[in-house]
Amino acid sequence: MTPNIHFSEKQKFSQSWLWILILISGIAPILYLFNSKDIEITTLIIVICSFALVILIFALMKLETIIKNDGIYIRFFPFHIKFTQYNWDTVKQLSIRKYDPIYEYGGWGIRMSFGGKGKAYNVSGNTGLQLEFRNNKKLLIGTNKPDELSEALKKIGKL
Repeated sequence: MTPNIHFSEKQKFSQSWLWILILISGIAPILYLFNSKDIEITTLIIVICSFALVILIFALMKLETIIKNDGIYIRFFPFHIKFTQYNWDTVKQLSIRKYDPIYEYGGWGIRMSFGGKGKAYNVSGNTGLQLEFRNNKKLLIGTNKPDELSEALKKIGKL
């Protein structure tokens, strides 16, 4: 790792159940339209291209987290082209915790909680880095490497 980088993680949507759900939800309408006698070819092409776009977006999606000396950097590509930096001096409190993605945030992705838990960036699993900022806003960043993240934060004196 680069000397200034203490932790780096890239996560993708690789759950087989998710890809099966996406494929079924896209292929079923295409098969229905393909077998329909009254369908125009233009409609079929639009549906196929839309489905291909959804697959492309999910294939490209990734959550990247970097811990550096000056703060936390996150990017949820392709929705964020550049990394968002959270400086350490804006963080009031942080912890690594277990959470319930569905109950607390309504699932995975870029999520907002309606129960005061704040925003979440998560791709899989149920462990994350919980940040509370000086302005009392909260952010949860999902991780599949909680032990490595904990070690990195301890190493730089943030945990």
